[in-house]
Amino acid sequence: MSISAARPLDEQAQGGFWTTLRTRQLEHYPDAAARYGYLLLTVVVTVALYYELYVGSSVATQQIADLHVSFGFYVRLLAFGNLIGAFGSLFAGITDRLGRCNIVVAGLALTGVMVAFVIPATTSGWAFGVATWVVGLVEGICLVATPALIRDFSPQVGRAAAMGFWTMGPVLGSLVVSVVATASITGNLPAADWGREYLYSGVAGLVVFAAAFLFLRELSPGIRDQLMVTSRDRALVEARAKGLDIEASLKNPFGQLLKAEVVVSAIGVSVLLLVYYTAVGFATVFYETVFHFSAHQANNIGDWNWGINALALVVVGALSDLFRVRKPFMVIGGVFAAVMLAIYAQLATQSPTYGHVVLIVSLLSLGLGLAYTPWMASFTETVEARNPALTATGLAIWGWILRVVVFLSFILLPVVIASVTPLVNYGAKVQTYATKYAPQLTFVQKHPKLVAFAQANGTALHFAATHPKLVAEATTYGSELKQLATLQATHASALKAVEANAGKLATLQKFAPEVAVIEHHQALFLKLQANPTSPTLQAQAVAAAGGGATGLKILGTIVANRSTLGPALSWAATHPGVVAFAESHAALLGFAATHASFVAQATRYASQLTALATLSATHPAMLAATSAHASQLAALAAVPPTAFSYLKAHGAAVASAAKDSPGQWRTWYWICFGGIVVFLLAIPLLKGRWSPAKAKADERAHEAMVEEELAKLKG
Repeated sequence: MSISAARPLDEQAQGGFWTTLRTRQLEHYPDAAARYGYLLLTVVVTVALYYELYVGSSVATQQIADLHVSFGFYVRLLAFGNLIGAFGSLFAGITDRLGRCNIVVAGLALTGVMVAFVIPATTSGWAFGVATWVVGLVEGICLVATPALIRDFSPQVGRAAAMGFWTMGPVLGSLVVSVVATASITGNLPAADWGREYLYSGVAGLVVFAAAFLFLRELSPGIRDQLMVTSRDRALVEARAKGLDIEASLKNPFGQLLKAEVVVSAIGVSVLLLVYYTAVGFATVFYETVFHFSAHQANNIGDWNWGINALALVVVGALSDLFRVRKPFMVIGGVFAAVMLAIYAQLATQSPTYGHVVLIVSLLSLGLGLAYTPWMASFTETVEARNPALTATGLAIWGWILRVVVFLSFILLPVVIASVTPLVNYGAKVQTYATKYAPQLTFVQKHPKLVAFAQANGTALHFAATHPKLVAEATTYGSELKQLATLQATHASALKAVEANAGKLATLQKFAPEVAVIEHHQALFLKLQANPTSPTLQAQAVAAAGGGATGLKILGTIVANRSTLGPALSWAATHPGVVAFAESHAALLGFAATHASFVAQATRYASQLTALATLSATHPAMLAATSAHASQLAALAAVPPTAFSYLKAHGAAVASAAKDSPGQWRTWYWICFGGIVVFLLAIPLLKGRWSPAKAKADERAHEAMVEEELAKLKG
């Protein structure tokens, strides 16, 4: 088959309206208005396709329950759907020969029917899986053809902005899923009602199919198979197209593009997107089972996630085109996304508020958007550097690698997050059975977080129950204990010195007025010590002590206690630092002395008291609730394992899963973090400048070359 024999536009027009729809090829590069129209329609097509592809994420929990499948089975269905889609993507490379439009239009029709009518009618896991695999295969083809169309209609200078709009397709598709689900689902959706979300999506896809059938067009091979840096290349491209050997440029397509800069870069961006595909497929499961948000709340988080991501994609695309570079934006976005993902991973094992989750998810989404749009532009430019006629083939390699990575990650995900199946499959039924039985199970139903908290912190709570007096005193004197612990950590030697010389320090404190007089008049009292009977010295000492009766009293006290004061003053003279330390912490040291037994016990049980203090600071309400419901918790612990068969079979698994699930999700997100690191390391392989100045110099050189070649052709 020879593509170079495509019919000219005027000949198509002579064939009538239906002939134009069948061929769809433009023999001349369209003007700006028409080009923007084709770009916009391609983005709308992409949004519709991804809406259909991702709609299941909004009702995943309900699907698993209604189809009576395990979470692992459900994930494997999605995984193999991605694997099948990977080969659809690989096949999409044929659009370099057959064109893009007709495949996209036919795919829209098929997926619309499948999603609107076939999938909602399935009643088993296998039927659902086969139907979704058909959709995955078709969309694997279409979702490579659409970025190829974007590339065809966007010169390199505006490529990032164009790819930003195309990348909004999957993001806006996810956003539409969340917005529609948020509007149509109130509270918790009954399991049997999941099909209506597919109906909405499929009907939307069929509407977009009608628009694409009537208006979508593509460039002829001679035009699209050339490199366009700016729209000013249009005349040169059209002139070259007349003599372009299409068949020669399409020989051995995969051999031309299976290079490190293509393959490794595609792997890098695929693992970057692990966290994105996790959000697409399982965000609602994560939010509902770990944070216990409702289905409505879980989907509303998606509104923020995809909305922020869409905004980032467009803005960074425009900035990348403005500065003529891609790589710096990829680095900035990748590093920012990595930081936010590290924070997000930690949230899994915490109890964040709804607003906190929304904030972190939005910032993570912002970072991914900043990294991804410039990568799409740079990747297509890297493929063009090899052969601009093989754009779809390059995107097919990327699409195949992306979907294989997603397939492998979906196979791995249930292994890492093994706790989801008990929570999704048995949790609801355990609650249903619980209402039929004893008050202990009713208590579990009403206070699942409290029970999980009590189980997770059993050692600390048991200590509190067996040492109520100590815990109460520790609560009362918490500030003093913290201060003593700080002193022990920072001034251990000074504390030892205080303890060793407690008697001397007590003497100094007891005779503080006398000590003050002696310290202020050391020379006088030294003389008096040498000549204690001197009337003159005695008179001077009385005057120094304040004179009159007060002076006589102080001097008398000094004389009467000189055997005690002398050693204490001598020691104080050689240990001024210890004395100063004791004086500055007199109240705290006094507390330790008067509460010696309590301080000793608090020191002995420091780790237990610290654990309780942490719980009191981080979960005060939960800690108070365990005390208020101590009898119910004790009764719950006494329930025999044989009392309820279902609880015996699944209750422990559900409780264990509730405990383990946060840590397992955190592990998975750290795996996704590693994917971002791989992406950052692969950036240097892509074509393109790091410096905006050098990039603009390249553009000026290219423009000069275009002018020179046009001059030769006009010759």
